[in-house]
Amino acid sequence: MNAHAMYSSVQNLDREKLVAEHSDLVKRIAFHLLNRLPPSVQAEDLVQAGMIGLLEAASHYDPSRGASFETYAGIRIRGSMLDEIRRSDWTPRSVHRKAREAAEVLRKIEQRTGRDAKDTEVAGEMGISLKEYQQILAESNSARIFSVDQPDDSVSEQPNFGSSNTTGPLEELEAGDFRGALARAISRLPGREGMVMSFYYDEELNLREIGEILGVSESRVCQIHGQALIRLRARLSDHLEEM
Repeated sequence: MNAHAMYSSVQNLDREKLVAEHSDLVKRIAFHLLNRLPPSVQAEDLVQAGMIGLLEAASHYDPSRGASFETYAGIRIRGSMLDEIRRSDWTPRSVHRKAREAAEVLRKIEQRTGRDAKDTEVAGEMGISLKEYQQILAESNSARIFSVDQPDDSVSEQPNFGSSNTTGPLEELEAGDFRGALARAISRLPGREGMVMSFYYDEELNLREIGEILGVSESRVCQIHGQALIRLRARLSDHLEEM
């Protein structure tokens, strides 16, 4: 065996060892994400996508960049899973259409009145009952109206390892502008909507746990969360159209 073949063999063994030692990391990240996704998303699909991310991480990991393999692999695994979710998007088109219509009506009401639009007002202008509107909210809760997912706190502090989906300065600036606008919009959500978003995304509580804290049913929390997403879409419409 020549020197090149021996080096390749050692590299393959190192990659196999990294994958074997970190396969549980894929499952942990998958089940962590599942707690925040609709029931239609299957754990097996996330694990499969995550394993691809782990294999890519094992192939491209460079210890000289200063981050541990687990940190690097976690970023690649989570990114691979989110890419799979975006590609698949299990939500019917009708849900997206209704959510867009509700957001547009809500935006017009708030522009006209200068205050937070109420459920009854949006339902009335859409020409539907409050119960029908609340159904739209529940469905919107599981729809990917836009991604409010943020990487783990440690990700932003890590070096840029590179990927096939590289972005230029303009794209990075636009993404930063959107994240800033999103943060401001979330901070201005009314009462319970802001609390639900904080509990769900910052504290990572599930809907049942949030309901216990607020003293309401899980289905009501689902509606409040859906209303918050539609209100955010309405208030970020200019940014979303540019994306």
